[in-house]
Amino acid sequence: MTTPKGPGRQPPRGKPQSPRVPTPSEILAAAQAAVVAAQAAAGDALDSAQLTATQAFDTAVRLPPASMHLAAQLPDLIESLTVAVERLNSTIDRLDRTLTLAEPALVTYDKLLTRLESISAAGEEAMSRLEKLPGVSLLGRLAGITREVPEPEPPLPRPRRIK
Repeated sequence: MTTPKGPGRQPPRGKPQSPRVPTPSEILAAAQAAVVAAQAAAGDALDSAQLTATQAFDTAVRLPPASMHLAAQLPDLIESLTVAVERLNSTIDRLDRTLTLAEPALVTYDKLLTRLESISAAGEEAMSRLEKLPGVSLLGRLAGITREVPEPEPPLPRPRRIK
């Protein structure tokens, strides 16, 4: 079986390959090409802007006064929207930073809440088992310990019928 390079093939001899450094004339030619491309892009942008302005003027001449009044208010509306979006972005950033700072506390609260719920459930279970023992209710009344039972809410009055 032969290797892809062929049997006994050796790398070419000579000086090692290094990245080619452009000459000053090549750099100058590239800069001139960039200038020509920028001038062409600027010319295209100017032509496009002139065409847009011409179309806007033609449209403005044909618009009724109420539409022209609305169109005149658009820049102020866009500026207001820009300010509102900037405020919203800063508020979101501030909320993000606050939540990042509060993250460890929220994780701790989550861990504590599950433990507190389990302790509360254990306490409720212990109280219900103690209440089943004979004489505990009398002992509780003598000690002044009573279980708080929420009072039922009074029923809502029914609306009267109009005859």
